[in-house]
Amino acid sequence: MDINEFVESVKLDSPPVGLSDPEAALWWDAKGDWKQAHGLVDELESKDGMAVHAYLHRKEGALSNADYWYARAGRNFQRPELDDEWRALAQALLSAR
Repeated sequence: MDINEFVESVKLDSPPVGLSDPEAALWWDAKGDWKQAHGLVDELESKDGMAVHAYLHRKEGALSNADYWYARAGRNFQRPELDDEWRALAQALLSAR
């Protein structure tokens, strides 16, 4: 699946089969369900999971919490716009498959 197919899949009622938890979290976030998205990465200890977790807390406005998760993910960079960060995260996850 490429980024365009992933974006198009958000029109569906449920995420495509086979998505990783970080990918599914971004899918649910795009659907507007922050709680569902956060639940998928809340206790995920992978670098990808922590990066998505950081993004979700940044989106929520909990910047100190986001900074904590960015550090845990080994990242200190975030895109200026949330939509750009979402797309960069999704693209990186999908291309690493």
